[in-house]
Amino acid sequence: MEWLIPVLIVVALVLIVGIYFWVTYNSLVTLNVRVEEAWSDITVQLKRRADLIPNLIEAVKGYAAHEKAVFENVTKARAETLTAQGPAAVSEAETHMQQALKSIFAVAEAYPQLQASQNFLQLQSEIVDTEDKIQASRRFYNGGVRELNTKVKVFPNNLFAKGLGFSEHDFFEVTDNAAIAEPPRVQF
Repeated sequence: MEWLIPVLIVVALVLIVGIYFWVTYNSLVTLNVRVEEAWSDITVQLKRRADLIPNLIEAVKGYAAHEKAVFENVTKARAETLTAQGPAAVSEAETHMQQALKSIFAVAEAYPQLQASQNFLQLQSEIVDTEDKIQASRRFYNGGVRELNTKVKVFPNNLFAKGLGFSEHDFFEVTDNAAIAEPPRVQF
């Protein structure tokens, strides 16, 4: 009978540790899926904006055909955004896209007829809306990354999380903060 108490204590400790690992593993899986979902949201919004860019270029081209370099830069930035993989590459592409959009909107400011065009105004509105959605998606992604990275780093999770296939994710950070200090805007 004396051996029963130590056995029950060992069984209870094993059970507690097992439940801890089970709960921790499930929460890591949940956070990982949340980060993947958030990244998917970012890519969807970037794709939406990339799909709007050709229409915007065509709208502006009709009024400012001699601004070839601006159109080439926007097209190049669009292609870079579509092919970028991972937060660091997308972040750099995002900086280039912001600069390109600012230049095309700057060109548009010089053409009053373009600024009055309903098609241009609608495209501008959709791009601004998409920029807001991209920012919201980035915040959601970075919040998920923060939670996952914290969970992976804290003790005792850091002892086994990497062994279970969980690792830290990169935050979506912009490489040139000055380039995106303000969303693209047009002053009429």
